[in-house]
Amino acid sequence: MKIVLLQDVKKVGKKTEIVEVSDGYGRNMLIKKGLAMEATAKNLNDLKLKLKAEERAEEKRIEDAKKNKELIESKEIDFIIKAGANGKTFGSITAREIADEIKKVYNIEIDKKKIELDEPIKNIGRYEIKIKLHREVDAIIKIAVNE
Repeated sequence: MKIVLLQDVKKVGKKTEIVEVSDGYGRNMLIKKGLAMEATAKNLNDLKLKLKAEERAEEKRIEDAKKNKELIESKEIDFIIKAGANGKTFGSITAREIADEIKKVYNIEIDKKKIELDEPIKNIGRYEIKIKLHREVDAIIKIAVNE
């Protein structure tokens, strides 16, 4: 029996592959558990349409990420924080605060986990921080920390 896998199945194949399995295993295990569907002309056509729609959605996400990258890299964000005489701040600037400021300034929602900040910023100065907007698109945001 020929089936189309809807998920990765160990020792059988990867998602969207068409594989040949025994009738019992295909019907009683894979199809029944929703891991596969029979490879009929209608099911193959539906799968092809679904994959094209997913591809278009992914292209749109990449395009949006590129637009956000241009916007983020276009200007610098300023943070005002109290500091001592040696430039050491009272407190720190974290990834969450950077994400909140990006939301306020650019109206772009970014998960704080996507901001690659090794440790909180605790000194006055200028910083360039990498933000992962998409797995293919990274942006560098410029931050100025002032008193």
